[in-house]
Amino acid sequence: MLTLDGATGEGGGQILRSSLALSMVTGQAFRVHSIRAKRSKPGLMRQHLVAVRAAAEVSDAVLAGDEIGSTELVFRPGAVKHGSYRFAIGSAGSATLVLQTVLPALLATAGSSSLVFEGGTHNPMAPPYDFVERAFLPIVRRMGANVSARIVSYGFYPAGGGRVEVAVEGCPRLAALSLLDRGEVRRTQLRALVSQIPGTVGVREVDAFLAEVPWDRSCARPEVVKNSPGPGNALVADVESEHVTEVFTAFGERGVRAEEVASKLAKEVKRYLAAGVPVGEHLADQLLLPMALGEGGAFHTLSPSGHTRTQVEVIRTFLGTKVRMDERSAEECVIEVEGTRR
Repeated sequence: MLTLDGATGEGGGQILRSSLALSMVTGQAFRVHSIRAKRSKPGLMRQHLVAVRAAAEVSDAVLAGDEIGSTELVFRPGAVKHGSYRFAIGSAGSATLVLQTVLPALLATAGSSSLVFEGGTHNPMAPPYDFVERAFLPIVRRMGANVSARIVSYGFYPAGGGRVEVAVEGCPRLAALSLLDRGEVRRTQLRALVSQIPGTVGVREVDAFLAEVPWDRSCARPEVVKNSPGPGNALVADVESEHVTEVFTAFGERGVRAEEVASKLAKEVKRYLAAGVPVGEHLADQLLLPMALGEGGAFHTLSPSGHTRTQVEVIRTFLGTKVRMDERSAEECVIEVEGTRR
């Protein structure tokens, strides 16, 4: 049994989720201690516990320590089963993080699966649905997978209550990925999503963003979300280039001015565009796992984040895979992943 220290690296829930994913695919049991030790409330929160139990349901695993607040977990996977699953995260716990936990294992099966996730779709501490749909999944499909997602209802933090449906076809062999060049920017899009708050918030966010990033106003708009059970606000920017689409998000919060939200997003978008790389900071750590489980490859990205470095270490622990990070400058890095299925 492998033993992992949950306090290493970024010290959050990523070590747990990636370990669950890799354990299901490889059949390797593991124990993790000091779960989320670097967070203000250590241990398993509801969304982490749902991810654990979702992984156990998909792989018929034996568990120990699966309770709220637990700082230690033992996970012994069985055989992964494709099929129909429904996972209710509750409140605004991230639906996308639970999806990313079980997706690699279901891709490794030989059958079809239909998944329903109920919970948060737009949570400041997790990839929003827009990122998964338009940035992450298209690249996974490029690697040979057949997976699609649709949002039925939005779930903003803190009310949650969203619903996402995902269809997965087994793909035992993921092709190598080469994403070293972004190509020309073909289209940009800005959406200010507002739910149960004044629509003027979205208008101000759009105006403030365009004052810093000179995009064409015709592709920027506020958008009222009517199918969400609670209030919320997200400013979402898409950069569609020749070889990749990146999605960036900033979230409105009580007491934070719309202009501050827009400025935060503008800074992130300008950094990405100025660097000239195809892969942004958040997409980088998401690509590593499917690449390591497939035929590997390489991509050009920004300076590795704490999440990316943590992901690399978990992959090395489970797979022994070589992952090389060529940090060419303070803002550029090429990451090469050896892969396990050549």
